[in-house]
Amino acid sequence: MHSLLIYHGEVLQLCCDEYIKYTILILCSVIFAIFTYKVVADKTIYIDSIVYNYISNNIINKNRTEIVKVITNITSPIMVIITALILVLAIKDKKIKISLVINLLGITIINNLIKVIIARPRPEINKLVTETGYSFPSGHSITSMVFYGYLVYLTYKYINNKKIKIPLIIFLILLIPTIGLSRIYLGVHYASDVLCGFLLGTIYLILFISISKKYLERK
Repeated sequence: MHSLLIYHGEVLQLCCDEYIKYTILILCSVIFAIFTYKVVADKTIYIDSIVYNYISNNIINKNRTEIVKVITNITSPIMVIITALILVLAIKDKKIKISLVINLLGITIINNLIKVIIARPRPEINKLVTETGYSFPSGHSITSMVFYGYLVYLTYKYINNKKIKIPLIIFLILLIPTIGLSRIYLGVHYASDVLCGFLLGTIYLILFISISKKYLERK
């Protein structure tokens, strides 16, 4: 009887987890589709002007700008690749190594394809740094969500030492939105670029974890 209750509890938990997962996927997909349509149709996206005006009038100052430049530089796609290579060399588990490489390679291809297809120019005003390429979606945002989000998952699953595990997870979770906000602050992305980067990154991350989980647990 006890075993039966445990089994039903596990089934119920699995159903709840699946329900939450698909709800998040649907919501992110719908919102991403709406913003993408607005960008392609060149319609006004009010969140862009609201966020831009707030940052310009209330947040930007010289000292803060230098800090934000450091944040965006140390979390650039190149630095993410270097971090991934270091992890691949340091981690012993071959399956985790492969999953890290595929994770980063997959989202890089998807992000670059969407950028070329949408071809949204970057903001022309209030640029505090120089960037090239298209604007939508934000490469920093989508990469940070996918790469650091996957590291959160791996940390939660494989690191048992709570003194390392909990601070590392908190740091990675806080790092993700910080990177996105830094791109808006520096004037190289619209708020909608960053938001859609996070949305697409979340969709990709959930699907990738669902697939990689089966691969990592396979003996």
